[in-house]
Amino acid sequence: MRLIRASTVFLLVVGMVIMFTTGCQDADVQLNTPEGQKKDDDIKIGFSMGTLQEERWQRDRDILVARARELGAEVIILNAYNDSEEQIRQTGYLIEQGIDILIIIPNDAEKGIEMVNMAKRAGIKVICYDRLIRNANVDLYISFDNVRVGELMALELAREVPTGNYVILKGSPTDYNSTMLYKGHMNILNSYIRRGNIRVVAETWAQDWAREYGFQCVEETLEKGIEINGIIAGNDALAAAAIEALSEKRLAGKVAVVGHDADLSACQRVVEGTQLMTVYKPIDKIAKAAAETAIKMAKGEELNVSDTINDGKYDVPYLMIQPIAVTIDNMQDTIIKDSFHRMEDIYINIPEYQWPKEE
Repeated sequence: MRLIRASTVFLLVVGMVIMFTTGCQDADVQLNTPEGQKKDDDIKIGFSMGTLQEERWQRDRDILVARARELGAEVIILNAYNDSEEQIRQTGYLIEQGIDILIIIPNDAEKGIEMVNMAKRAGIKVICYDRLIRNANVDLYISFDNVRVGELMALELAREVPTGNYVILKGSPTDYNSTMLYKGHMNILNSYIRRGNIRVVAETWAQDWAREYGFQCVEETLEKGIEINGIIAGNDALAAAAIEALSEKRLAGKVAVVGHDADLSACQRVVEGTQLMTVYKPIDKIAKAAAETAIKMAKGEELNVSDTINDGKYDVPYLMIQPIAVTIDNMQDTIIKDSFHRMEDIYINIPEYQWPKEE
């Protein structure tokens, strides 16, 4: 089995290198580059992805690679399939390929430090992309305000359901985003809980963001005869699992559910009435910014980043992008307006005469 897996990984590596590498820019760009400064078309970016499981990561990958190509850089992408040890091995491979900068979406916030140390020993700067590696002192963290994402979710649910029983489906315990999201939830909910207006009747972690944990938690809570009035799901995939469990009891649409990532299926559920809201994190902005800053850092240029985030030991530069709460009321002005998803795809299960008029 290990031989089979090794050959599969090798083929995957070769395929990714072929698919995502780019050639040189035209000659006049090269001639205009100051002597001694690295040219864009000499830059090789390593992109280590902990997973492509969720829809959004595929979008991140495609936009980042497209922007890097526009700027003439080469990108090598490897996907660790939620395997932290494999991601460490893949980082070694990327370093061997002579990358100039490493972008990491870590599978594990703690184990990721080994990848950072490997890169630093090779003199390679590291960007954490949308998932922070703890205690590692990376050169840049680029992400959304994840605490604010958690706050937006709890705010919307508390507006809709200011009293009652809540279930909280937290994300993966190895992803530090889960901790930041939960902090945001509790920033809003603590006052309701202290007053006795809201009671958290169940909560669970979802290892590797796997849907079955969300489904099982909601199902078991209902089987115990506990009424659920609201559910905060760590992402839209967990929201889908919660709604599936509710559907088996004919409660979909009767229990308010919030998630985040603005997956297409989640946006469909929002307009159909089974999911109250999602949080839109403009992937276009973060992915393009990551490609652009990676190239600047590889060329030794200074970044104008004023925010920092503490990784548990160090304050690291934090390029922060703000999220947007999305309900049926502003779907058109956010998701559709930005062409994140098309109206015809979001409203596919809604009769066309009920679609909002395009502005």
